[in-house]
Amino acid sequence: MTDPDYSDEFDTSWRARLRSNGLIITIAAIVLIFGLYYPVGMLIAHKVDDDLNYEVAASDQVESGSRTVAMAASLIAREVDRNGWVANDPFFMPGSMLDNMPNYQLGMIHALGRFAFQLVDQIGRTRGSSQTDSDLQEAAGLLQYSGTKWIFDFSTSLLPTAKSEDQYRKGRRALMDYNRRLAQGQAVFERRSDNLQATLERIALDIGSSSAAIDRRIREGSVMLIDWEGDDVFYSVKGQLYAYYMLLRELRHDYGNVVRDRELGNTWDQMLASFAAGAGLKPLVVSNAKPDAVILPNHLASMGFYVERARTQIYEIVNILQK
Repeated sequence: MTDPDYSDEFDTSWRARLRSNGLIITIAAIVLIFGLYYPVGMLIAHKVDDDLNYEVAASDQVESGSRTVAMAASLIAREVDRNGWVANDPFFMPGSMLDNMPNYQLGMIHALGRFAFQLVDQIGRTRGSSQTDSDLQEAAGLLQYSGTKWIFDFSTSLLPTAKSEDQYRKGRRALMDYNRRLAQGQAVFERRSDNLQATLERIALDIGSSSAAIDRRIREGSVMLIDWEGDDVFYSVKGQLYAYYMLLRELRHDYGNVVRDRELGNTWDQMLASFAAGAGLKPLVVSNAKPDAVILPNHLASMGFYVERARTQIYEIVNILQK
């Protein structure tokens, strides 16, 4: 017969061993899941879409409407719905661990929002004293919405709030509604040279502030061994330049008569080339070394060069329009 005391002692030891092994297996499973969940998820989510040959989606094209407005609407749909908006991903989603893509998207939406203001103030009204277009006004307001808002924002309220994507989708719909009314002759798109001049000046001012941000980051970050904020500035400006490149490319068609009459073709192409060069920079790792470093490059300085070159060329076009 089996000794009952020995049997009880064996059962207790066996159960303890099972619990211990189960705990180890559980911990290993959690480590494995999260060790794969975030890296694999980040690889799937990450996409810095800087295709300079991108064309307006067929669903966003409006015959006899504005090509520039259609491009703005198409870029919003691409980033929000097709590529996926990651700038507001909560901590439990892999996109929250990304760095370059969210800053790139925020830079793009910043430029699109600034352009929407120019549609309201300059292009989408007959004169400064005329009434603003309601769709353009709505779009401009919605595109200023923070790009980092998720369903909850506990810093302001415990209640649910509007997500960034939802606001941008509404802004896109407002742009599309305006463009459809424009095609039907029920909205205004002023193709005068003074409207174009004012729009270009605002773009030049906007990228000028980005040039200042680059300069500040170079001065503050180039003394560090690793500059964790340098790539944030780099990709934010890259997204801004990319969006402006796409808008200015289409704006040339919308203002084709002005470009032709003022013989702006070559100068406009040179300006676009500078925007494209800055938007097309693709360093494997963004380096913010000292500008006079022998070995390491300074990618922020390279970006800043193209920003300033594009800005100078915008003012060249403005000077021609003023004559």
